[in-house]
Amino acid sequence: MLFIFDWDGTLCDSKEKITLSMQMAAQDVGWEPLEDYKIHNIIGLGLPEAIRSLYPSIDQSDHQRLRDAYANRFVELDLAKPSLLFPGVEQGLQYLKEEGHHLAIATGKSRKGLDRIFSAMNLNNTFHATRCADETASKPNPLMLEELLEYFSVSSQDAVMIGDTEYDMEMAQRINMPRIAVSYGAHHISRLRQYNPALCMDEFSELLDWNSIK
Repeated sequence: MLFIFDWDGTLCDSKEKITLSMQMAAQDVGWEPLEDYKIHNIIGLGLPEAIRSLYPSIDQSDHQRLRDAYANRFVELDLAKPSLLFPGVEQGLQYLKEEGHHLAIATGKSRKGLDRIFSAMNLNNTFHATRCADETASKPNPLMLEELLEYFSVSSQDAVMIGDTEYDMEMAQRINMPRIAVSYGAHHISRLRQYNPALCMDEFSELLDWNSIK
């Protein structure tokens, strides 16, 4: 089976770092930082789409200034205190891989950002394929999922999307792919339940007991 994972808030405990980075970036460009909940809401989107959602009236110059400031702040914070995987993720991924399943990532992160954190966490050989928002369409457009299905030559029914946001659930639903919601990420589980996930997980280890693993 093909397991497609979101990154931030699903495998990696990075919600608060993303939030603080965006708030610090706003201050860097001379703006008032937004409340936590507003930033939590855009986690999962590509960075350009996230900024447009948070600041819909800014021009392209300010957009680029904030984008650069955010990227710098996130790397700065991550180098000072590296992000960690959620409990059970490392062991769970290893188990699924040993059982012969394919593992993939579909993320709103940039390719540069994902490659950097994979190198820092020694995960370069963990996943069989990855898709980032800056090399395909941002969530909730399902293009990155369709590209992964084509790469592995499998149907949507032989794959599952695991994520923590409505964007993950919506893009999977749009191509009739089973989806699994996690309750410990950016969006409240009540929002994710609206997309009829096959499973709602409070801990990553629950995935290994899912009765639909093929």
